[in-house]
Parts: sequence; C-alpha cells; structure tokens
Amino acid sequence: MRAPPAVELINVEKRFGDTVAVHPTDLVIEQGEFFSLLGPSGCGKTTTLRMIAGFEQPTTGRILMTGQDVTGLPTHRRESNMVFQNYALFPHLSVFENVAFGLRVRRFDKKIIEGRVEATLAAVRLLGLAKRKPSQLSGGQQQRVALARALTLNPSVLLLDEPLGALDQKLRKEMQLELKRLQREVGITFIYVTHDQEEALTMSDRIAVMNGGRMLQVDDGATLYDRPSTRFVADFIGTSNFLTGRVTESAGDTTVIEVPFVGAVTATGLGPVAVGGDVTLMIRPERLRFGAPAPGDNSARGRVEDVVFVGNDILYLVAVDQTITLTVRGRNLGAEARTGISRGEDHQVSWPSDATTVVGA
Repeated sequence: MRAPPAVELINVEKRFGDTVAVHPTDLVIEQGEFFSLLGPSGCGKTTTLRMIAGFEQPTTGRILMTGQDVTGLPTHRRESNMVFQNYALFPHLSVFENVAFGLRVRRFDKKIIEGRVEATLAAVRLLGLAKRKPSQLSGGQQQRVALARALTLNPSVLLLDEPLGALDQKLRKEMQLELKRLQREVGITFIYVTHDQEEALTMSDRIAVMNGGRMLQVDDGATLYDRPSTRFVADFIGTSNFLTGRVTESAGDTTVIEVPFVGAVTATGLGPVAVGGDVTLMIRPERLRFGAPAPGDNSARGRVEDVVFVGNDILYLVAVDQTITLTVRGRNLGAEARTGISRGEDHQVSWPSDATTVVGA
C-alpha cells in the first residue's frame, strides 16, 4: 500500500482581513521529499509554512500530515518541527543542552536524551563541540545546532524558514550541500522556504514557485528551468531572453513563430500551439552561441553592446534592434581560449530549436 503524503493542502486559503495572503491552494508533498517554497518577499511562502506548522490557521481548507487532518491541532501536537532564520538558541546553555532542551521539556528518560543528542550531533558533525556555548560557534555551526535540536524530536516533517539567510554567501553554499546530505541521511521530509532560486535548485527534489499568494508552478528544478510555465517563473528562475511573436505554423512537434526584427523562429517539443496567436518565447543565455546556425537552428544578427566578466562566465549583450537585446552566456576558459568578441562588433547569434520554449503571461 502506498504511504500517505507527508503533507497535503486541500483548498487552503489564508486571509488577513480583506487581504488574501494565500489563494486557495492544493498541494501534495511526499514522504522523504526535499520540497522548497520559492518566491519573492510577500509572495505567501512563509505564511504557507506557518500554516503547515500550526502557527497560523487557514481561513478555509484542510491540512493533512501523513493522512491525518491536523487543521485544528496546535503546533506541539503536530508531527513537525521548525527551524528559524535567527536560530533561537539559548546563549547560557551548552550545545548539548540546547539540543536536549525539547527532549527534557517532554520528560524523556536521561539515557534516551543522551543517546538521541549524541546521534543527532554526530549527524550534523558537531559531536566534538557539545560542551561549547553558542557564542563560541561560527554562524554555520550555530545553524547546525538549531537543526540538531529540531531533529532530536524525530519529526515526520522538518520546516525551515530561510535558515541560511544570516550566513555569508560562501558559507551558505557549503550549508546547502550539508542540508541536502543531512536530509538524505535522516530520510525525513524537509519543507524549505527561500527567496534564493540557486539555493532551491541546489537542494530540492521539487519546488513550488510562488507569487502574489499563488503557486504558479510545482516541478523539479530541471523542468522549472527548461520549461517554465509563465514569464514570471522563467524570469525568477535564472536569466532569460524573451522574444514576442505570432505563431505562423504548428504541426506535430514543430512550431514556427514570426518575431519582428528576427524573422521566423522554430521551436520544437512544445506540443500543439494555436496558429495566429501572439506568444512570448524564452531562450536561456547559455543555449545561444556566436556563429552561423547549424541546419534547423535559429539565428539573429546584432551588435555587441557590452561584454561583462562574471567570474566563471562571460555575458555578451547583443542588440538586435532598439527593443531586443539578447544575452549570450559563454564560459570563461581563460585568456588564451576566449572568443575575442568585443564591444561594438556585429555578430550572428544562433540557437537550436529545442532551446526555444513558449511561456504564459
């Protein structure tokens, strides 16, 4: 028999007075999944997480955990625990006592507490720091203590509200990999809130992109990146080139779109598209290259307006006309291997038909 989902939202809506924070939403999160709620500030992602945790009650709808209706249950009676951005550690307690705190409150046996705390500290790689106070730890170590404290209670679901937000960029990247490793080892469901698209792509099995209190698309990272359903999703997940045109032909797997100043653009893998309608096309910068198109590829000609060095990559901004600028992303392969393309030069840019996708409004 198939296990029930870790969390299920059924027509869940949240209003604060006349303001709709989360529009009616259905969502299924499977057991053992690393699931992220991704979107800009004010999009409803933290409110959704707080409803799952029990800190907020939905205005309408139901919330289920492992098949049980928990809509009216208080936070402490749900099979979940939460990790906050500010860690919320007790400065006067040692690492061991911080992690043991929840177990002591629930009056677990001393030997059980010692065993669970040691096992959890080992999982987060802090066993040798058990006697230190939070002030003696780095930011990343403090975050691991907060994770360990949440995990010692063996929740079915761990809820994380931008837990890496206070860390510097290098440490954030290290902790992203650590979190994913930890989630795989402990095997429980993580529901993670972030506004950082790279963070969500790095860690998540699936991602819900939110805006204006709505879940616009729920998919794995590769699908969100390669086949976003809306322009907002395409723009929020990575960098995109957008072209607007009219569909002139759609047969089988091939669609032809007439784009002003570019010409006929071919797209494949889209499925049926209505002929005569105006559409917005998206092409990722790394799918474009300089040079004549291969058979079946698309192309446009323009002037290089700028060359931007961004470390691993080099961005070329190519103006096709006054309204269309294409961003071409090339790898930085060192001075001897660079393209030699300079600002002010005219060049042809090409891309394969399967790199062109149609996005909604």
